[in-house]
Amino acid sequence: MKYDCFIIDDEKLLADSTAEYFNLFGVKTAAAYSVYECRDFFREHTAQLLLLDINLGDGSGFELCRELREKTDVPILFISARTSDDDQIIALNIGGDDYIQKPYSLSVLLAKVKVVLKRYGEQGDSAYCDDWLTVDFDTRQVRAGGSPVRLTALEFRLLSYLIRHENKVISKQELFENVWEDKFTGDGTLNVHIRKIREAIERTPGKPEYILTVWGDGYRFCGGRK
Repeated sequence: MKYDCFIIDDEKLLADSTAEYFNLFGVKTAAAYSVYECRDFFREHTAQLLLLDINLGDGSGFELCRELREKTDVPILFISARTSDDDQIIALNIGGDDYIQKPYSLSVLLAKVKVVLKRYGEQGDSAYCDDWLTVDFDTRQVRAGGSPVRLTALEFRLLSYLIRHENKVISKQELFENVWEDKFTGDGTLNVHIRKIREAIERTPGKPEYILTVWGDGYRFCGGRK
């Protein structure tokens, strides 16, 4: 079964009330209360977004995040009462996409979740496929030359945006506003992410066939769909 949101939090009452609230507003949500239950959930279910606590009864949310990042690139939002800057830095460095402090407002948290789901959600075709590159927008799985490719959540979002605007020149400013949602992201940051994506998907990264630089304007995804 496919869920929009999956909550892993050992505060059962809070997890259940959050899930109930989300379901009430059309965000299909399930909850688990331990590392073991989280692993068990993913044997039969999928989720588009995770809300993950740090302190779990049978383990650490940090370690669970590292484990999950070996298998999935779905957005992970940490929810925790811990206020240390170090905790927030660790959460983001190991693959978390955001850090939300408890106690949180259910309405504000729901709004954040809806924004992330919309940002990562399906738009148009569910997949791109040609004789070399396959990108599944639903499962966020990428294969190049038949081999699986690992991209970070941001790299996948950037690649997906370019693919969905195939053969159109996309300005750097448009990418900053629609992928990062930040008008002030620097060119250097974008260039690094483009380079990493090329290294992952191109036959010859130094002579890209898919992500082409349009000097002075931006980038263009040149596809060859089946």
